[in-house]
This record gives sequence, structure tokens and C-alpha cells, in this order.
Amino acid sequence: MLDHDLDLVFRALGDRTRRALVERLVRGPASVSELAEPLTMSLAAVVQHLQVLEAAGIVRSDKVGRVRTCRVEPAVLRAGEQWLERQRTAWESKLDRLGDFLAEPPGTSEGSTS
Repeated sequence: MLDHDLDLVFRALGDRTRRALVERLVRGPASVSELAEPLTMSLAAVVQHLQVLEAAGIVRSDKVGRVRTCRVEPAVLRAGEQWLERQRTAWESKLDRLGDFLAEPPGTSEGSTS
């Protein structure tokens, strides 16, 4: 996945309402009206949130008759998860090295002039 695509994913997930919609869709497909039901906003506002999620590739929708059904795209979420995992691994490695350095007795680190 391109960095630009990840930008769209993280920007879309930066909103609490959109995260709630994704959390609901992870459990299975749902119609737009089903997604809107528990929310305290207009159907039009929910549709706008879904459009942002679709533009990021996180959600896909299909229309049959008058019903638009949405489903999550796991591969896109997985790409974001993999990026976060790489960052976590890099930071844990750096923190481990810092911990090792701080645990060394004074005067035993490389570059010491003792």
C-alpha cells in the first residue's frame, strides 16, 4: 500500500464516528440505515462518513434496489495494522537498546575514556 493510501486510511480512522462505523462493520455487513440507527446524527451525515471510509478503501458498499449495504475491506485495515506493527517493533528495539545502555554500570559503555 502506498504512503498516500495509508494517509487516507489514518485520516479516515481519525474520526470517532468513522471508527464506530468500522467497528460495527467488522462484525458483518450492514445497511446504511442499520449503521445510522444507533448514532445521534442525520442519515446524510452518516452517508458522508461512509463516503470518507469508501474513499480510503476501508469500506465497500453495494446497492441492491433501495438498500445500500456496506462491508469492511480487511486488506486495507491489515495494511494499516502492518504499518503500525513495524513502528511498534522499531520503537521497542530502540527502547530495549536504551534500557540496556541505562543498565550498564557507569564507565563500561563504548566510547568511555576511562
